Amino acid sequence: MRNQQNNANSHQSAVYVGARTKRNEPPQKRKRRNPLKNARYVDYLDVKFLDRFINDQGKILPRRITGANAHQQRLLAKAIKYARHLALITFVEQDIN
Repeated sequence: MRNQQNNANSHQSAVYVGARTKRNEPPQKRKRRNPLKNARYVDYLDVKFLDRFINDQGKILPRRITGANAHQQRLLAKAIKYARHLALITFVEQDIN
């Protein structure tokens, strides 16, 4: 009699596992902020804007840090390189010792 009660209780507890119900729910999408803020295009003359996408060594930050999508990242990289070519942005930051 006791074994039947233990089996019945263990079977009932296995039915009400909370983690199993979450498998059927759709995953929630992460909300990301748009780093370009509704800009139609990236302006290479806006140096203050482009500085947000360059680290202190002068390297272009990757997409996973900036939050830009692939198309926006290509536009940013092209604008930064063109601004460097026009000497609006330095290629490498100066090392002060």
